[in-house]
Amino acid sequence: MSFGNGAVPRSPRPTAGVLAALLLAAAWVCPVAHAYPARVQVFVANSGSDNVTVYDTRMQEVVATVRVGHSPVGVGAAPGGERVYVTNELSDTVSVIDARTYSTLATVPVGLHPFGVAVAGSRAYVTNFGADSVSVIDTGTNTVVRQIPVGRFPHSPAASPDGRRVYVTNNGSATVSVIDTGTDTVVATLPVGRFPAGVATSPGGDRLYVAATGANSVNAISATGPTLMTTQPVGEVPMGVAVTPRGQVYVANAGSDTVSLLGRNPPLAIPVQDEPEGVAAAPDSSYVFVTNAASGSMSVIDIATNTVVATVPVGSEPEGLAVTS
Repeated sequence: MSFGNGAVPRSPRPTAGVLAALLLAAAWVCPVAHAYPARVQVFVANSGSDNVTVYDTRMQEVVATVRVGHSPVGVGAAPGGERVYVTNELSDTVSVIDARTYSTLATVPVGLHPFGVAVAGSRAYVTNFGADSVSVIDTGTNTVVRQIPVGRFPHSPAASPDGRRVYVTNNGSATVSVIDTGTDTVVATLPVGRFPAGVATSPGGDRLYVAATGANSVNAISATGPTLMTTQPVGEVPMGVAVTPRGQVYVANAGSDTVSLLGRNPPLAIPVQDEPEGVAAAPDSSYVFVTNAASGSMSVIDIATNTVVATVPVGSEPEGLAVTS
C-alpha cells in the first residue's frame, strides 16, 4: 500500500511471542483444512416411519432425522447438494429439505401416488405412479409448472449427466419414456423388460441400465434410440440400480437379499440384509449405499473390496435414497 508521499510503510517485525502464536495457528488450521473431504450425505426415505434419515459419510454416523409426509419413497438430490426432494406416496406431495439445516422448506402437491424423483437443472421430475404422469417442479418457486403424460405406472426417473434428458421407467408398460428437459415433452419411448423399476445412466450418458423386476434381469440400452445392447441376469426381483462415476453398475435384488455387480459372468452377488431396494453410489466411487426395507437398515459397501463394511440402523421400511455431492 502506498501513501501520498510515495513511501511504502514496512510491516512491524513480529515479536517472539507473536511469531510463536502465528506458527501455532498455522499448525492448527492447515491439517484440519486438508483432513476433511467435502461433505457428502446420504438421505434415506423411510416409508414405514414417515421420516428421512440423514447419514454423514465423513463422520460415519446418522446426524439427523427429518419428518416428512406419509409413506416417503423416493429421494432426489439437486446438483451441488443443497436441496433434497422426497416423494410422499400416500400424501401426494413432495417435501423439499435443506440439506444443511435439515429443515423442510416446502411441501409441494403433485400427482397421485408419487414414487420417484430426479433433479435436472432447475427442475425436479416426479413420477406419479397412480396418475401415469410426471409432475415438473420449478425448484426456484417450489411449484408444479407442468404435468407430462407418460406410460402406465411410472416408477423411477433418472436424469442424464448433462441434464438434457430424464428417463422414466413405466412399470406397467415395459417401456422407458424419454423426456426432453428443454421442452418438457416425451421425445421417445424405449421398450425394455417386464416391470421395469430402477434406472440409471452411464457416466458418459450414452447408455441406460434398467432393472426388469419381472424378468430378474438388467437391460443395457442405448440412450439415443431403442437399441437393446445387453440383457444380464441378476438376482430375484431387482429394484434399484446405481452406476458409479467409474462406470460400475450395482443392482439391489429385493428377492435375493443381494446386490449384483455387473461386468462379470455371472455377476458378483454381495450379501446384504433383508429386501434391499434402493441403491446409490458415492460421488468419488468409494462406497455404495443400499437400503434394506425389511431390516430397517442401510448397508455400506466398500467398492474396493465389494464387501459390506457397515450396517447402519435407519427408520422403518427404508426404500429410496440419494447421495449429495
